[in-house]
Amino acid sequence: MLQSIVHYGCHFLLPLGIALLFFKSNWKYAFLVMVAGILIDIDHLLATPIFDPNRCSFGFHPLHSSFAILFYVFLCIPKKSRLVGLGLVIHIIADVADCSFM
Repeated sequence: MLQSIVHYGCHFLLPLGIALLFFKSNWKYAFLVMVAGILIDIDHLLATPIFDPNRCSFGFHPLHSSFAILFYVFLCIPKKSRLVGLGLVIHIIADVADCSFM
């Protein structure tokens, strides 16, 4: 139960907090773009089984690899890609927090 609260809290509450703190005038747009970072879970479709509650996504799926994560961090630097990068980095933070419960 706590694992799910932390995982989904990171996926939704962390982007909301960042949007409200740093993107006040356009917080709804910022929130939606950052929450869209959950779309990188599409790489779970490449795994068998698609969902394994005992598997850590970090380092297993291609879009959760170290190389991909480094790319997401660099996306945070330019202003035009910052929200997308933040959303992806927040997604990785949520998955790492989830893995810490295993």
